[in-house]
Amino acid sequence: MIAFPVCKINLGLSIISKREDGYHNLETCFYPVPWCDILEVVPADQTSFSTSGISIPGDEKSNLCLRAYHLLKQDFRLPEVKIHLHKIIPMGAGLGGGSSDGAKTLQLLNDIFQLNLSIDQLLKYASQLGSDCSFFLYDRPMIGSGKGEILRETSVSLKDFFLVLVKPPVHVSTQQAYANVIPKSVEMPTEEVLRLPIAQWKTHLKNDFEDSVFKAQPVIGEIKAQLYRQGAVYASMSGSGSSVFGIFEKSKHLKNEFAGMDYWEGVLK
Repeated sequence: MIAFPVCKINLGLSIISKREDGYHNLETCFYPVPWCDILEVVPADQTSFSTSGISIPGDEKSNLCLRAYHLLKQDFRLPEVKIHLHKIIPMGAGLGGGSSDGAKTLQLLNDIFQLNLSIDQLLKYASQLGSDCSFFLYDRPMIGSGKGEILRETSVSLKDFFLVLVKPPVHVSTQQAYANVIPKSVEMPTEEVLRLPIAQWKTHLKNDFEDSVFKAQPVIGEIKAQLYRQGAVYASMSGSGSSVFGIFEKSKHLKNEFAGMDYWEGVLK
């Protein structure tokens, strides 16, 4: 069975407080974007994991697809499987591609082997894989709070807006990004800001990581400025970086403007 794990952008990202467990409480809106990986899971004689596309660093045993399989296998008599991931979504980009792969693996295993897990049960497994994995069990925008795993529906829609996503060839350490942010309470809840006309988001919808990340990696801030110069009604860094997105009212083809960078463009739903 084949699936296409999507990525996400963050509409606003407020770091509210430091938690006793070392994590941070945040508030954001996760919005799905159809820049996809390709994931295949099939029954096999022996469990294996392979990849193609973008090279994935690190030990394959730590990959969220395999971790999702072994997590379910603790509670179910799962057969052996062959998992193949064709990686397209850039890594270290603030797009949640790895989390999406893990969440989609849970869904595929549930479907293939008819585990009959409810969405609430799948959410409990997803939360064990990562803070934003739970979001990828949905195919719609969600307000995230807590570490990002507490989700509620929102009416925000960017349907028919044109999105440009750019990821420069620089790496942003998530740990370092958090270390350089001073938590503070929000002036206006994200959901209230998202009810404003999109032209007002530039003033009110902020990503708290931007100030410190732009100082460390000026190229990221320059991409945001360039998207505004090209006519974006709203532009922002996604997550802790390093990708930046611009929302346009009409199609805008800017690949040549961002040569040498990972690039995606398309109409949102």
